[in-house]
Amino acid sequence: MCLIVFAWQPGQAQPLIVAANRDEFFPRPSQPAAPWPDAEGVIAGRDLQAGGTWLGIGPDGRFAALTNIRDLDLPQGQHSRGELPVAFLRSQLTPEYFLQTLADPLQHYGGFNLLVGNRDELWHMNSRTQLISRLQPGIYGVSNADLDTPWPKLLRAKQALQEALPEADTQRLFQLLQDSQRPEDAALPQTGVSLEMERLLSSVFIATPGYGTRASTVLKVHADGSRELHERSFGPNGAFLGEVQFKRQAGD
Repeated sequence: MCLIVFAWQPGQAQPLIVAANRDEFFPRPSQPAAPWPDAEGVIAGRDLQAGGTWLGIGPDGRFAALTNIRDLDLPQGQHSRGELPVAFLRSQLTPEYFLQTLADPLQHYGGFNLLVGNRDELWHMNSRTQLISRLQPGIYGVSNADLDTPWPKLLRAKQALQEALPEADTQRLFQLLQDSQRPEDAALPQTGVSLEMERLLSSVFIATPGYGTRASTVLKVHADGSRELHERSFGPNGAFLGEVQFKRQAGD
């Protein structure tokens, strides 16, 4: 997952609204969002190469999502980062305690941002800084640096999310995730990759023959605890492959 924007609004009609894109190489096998037969109550996409996920929901209102950190100086790690959202969704630990348990295993994973939460709280961890924070109500975004790092595409997506509230129409959220506009070179971040690659990665929606946005996900959590998850899948050059949606009642 390479871009997530979300509104965390406890006490509102929709406490959590998430719009997220997962960017990946197209040859890497994956499965669209679906219930996991080996993890009761979990609905998530699945990386069929390493077995993890980039975003999912679980029992009792649990939510988890992940992005990697684009830093060539960080080690790749021996384990897949996608294990972490799955571990939280399967657990019964509080979000805070779950993140605290990662202090020692961090060396086994490549750099990541991890969001974990439930009906009452939402937490963020950046593995590079090792900071753990409970998020206050607000609109946030994370890509491949840190929470709210002002990359142009993240600023555009957050602004679009702000403008979509409070209705948070599903089609409008998908529309913001399909933004293919690239900023001027002077506005691009410098993350150690080539200028050509920075340009390619600079849009909210990425469409090339070999790498790009594989999945766009919209998640809406309602005040009564019910949730709806919509996901669209894409192939090379942004070809639309299909859409799935799931609804879960409070307690499911």
